[in-house]
Amino acid sequence: MLFSSSLDNPYQPKRLAIKLTAKGENYVQQGHPWVFSESIVKINSDAKSGDLAIIFGKRKNGMIGIGLYDADSPIRIKVIYSDEKPIQIDDAFFLRKIEKAYQKRLPLLKTETTSYRLIFGENDEFPSLIADVYDVVLVVKLYSEIWLPYLKTVLESLIRTSGCETVVIRLSRSLQQSSSHNLKDGEVVYGILHNEVVQFIEHGVNFSANVIKGHKTGYFLDHRDNRKQVGLLSKNKTVLDVFSYAGGFSVHALANGAKEVTSLDISSQALEIAVQNGKLNNYNGIHFTLAGDAFKILEQLILEKQKFDVVVIDPPSFAKQQTEIQLAKKKYAQLARLGEKLTARDGLLVLASCSSRVTSTAFYDINEHALIVAKRSFSVEQKTQHDIDHPIGFPEGAYLKCGYYRFQD
Repeated sequence: MLFSSSLDNPYQPKRLAIKLTAKGENYVQQGHPWVFSESIVKINSDAKSGDLAIIFGKRKNGMIGIGLYDADSPIRIKVIYSDEKPIQIDDAFFLRKIEKAYQKRLPLLKTETTSYRLIFGENDEFPSLIADVYDVVLVVKLYSEIWLPYLKTVLESLIRTSGCETVVIRLSRSLQQSSSHNLKDGEVVYGILHNEVVQFIEHGVNFSANVIKGHKTGYFLDHRDNRKQVGLLSKNKTVLDVFSYAGGFSVHALANGAKEVTSLDISSQALEIAVQNGKLNNYNGIHFTLAGDAFKILEQLILEKQKFDVVVIDPPSFAKQQTEIQLAKKKYAQLARLGEKLTARDGLLVLASCSSRVTSTAFYDINEHALIVAKRSFSVEQKTQHDIDHPIGFPEGAYLKCGYYRFQD
């Protein structure tokens, strides 16, 4: 395969012998993919990012796992293999893991869908690496330098498994500022990208993603099943899609016969994409957009006594750090209260969270408390998590939760 020369990495990773504290050892043996720096009691002095960390147990002094060493993260070792059986970390090793991940996605690929997450980081045993497919374009996002020595091998296996014709590399902010590689964010490293806006299908609904400049890899695939469900529940309804970004919920609603859809987002550019995504499909409803701070606009809509049959509120993560958890909970409670006031009689309120630090139990408790205080009769229709292409492999890997609340009055 002919790759861009920017993928060339002269560094040959070393093997490191690692010993951990009893607590760290237990985590690895339980299959947890993270080893923090404070858990390491013995390591080579010349360790560099990308080195293979062979983790030895105290009792038998035998191997209990293998990880990639990350010099720039408090998660110092990111585990890629947790077993005591000897194994070779080579091309075949990565190909087997990618094929295993692909098999998990097969039920989704049998639907009318041409976009999916092939690799979901730690949950697919590829810590700090995401691989999303949009039709025949593969977008790989790297969050750590640990993958640089193995990147060409991994990409070959991803292309072979997915059948994609083009590969785009996206880089985290820290990697964009790193001088240890020649990659550029948004670089096409394999094949030809005819247009940075790539069209794809999601359960029969047409969408597009800017794979060069869009957030993350260009689109948020994790809510796919929720978008489908909201669409099916929106026929002949009025819909408010809050924090709409590229219009995922809005477009599904329009394509499924909603009378009127309002997309609300702080980004005018994102709203333009939402409108264009809508136009990729045939619909008869009306599509409005509102640009600005969601909290302020929701308050204004309440003052105007507006009501909607379906209200979807899917905000960005409010708790990216531990110190933000309490503020995040207050914001979720506020959004639940605002959403309730905007939901019509017999209407549906859909509340979502992607803050991994706010547990699902806490999130649902916040929502239900806010709705009980509102003194409206409601039922919880369902609670959902990630779609099938976002499998949960360890506790911290579960971040998405979504509640459907139906009002009876």
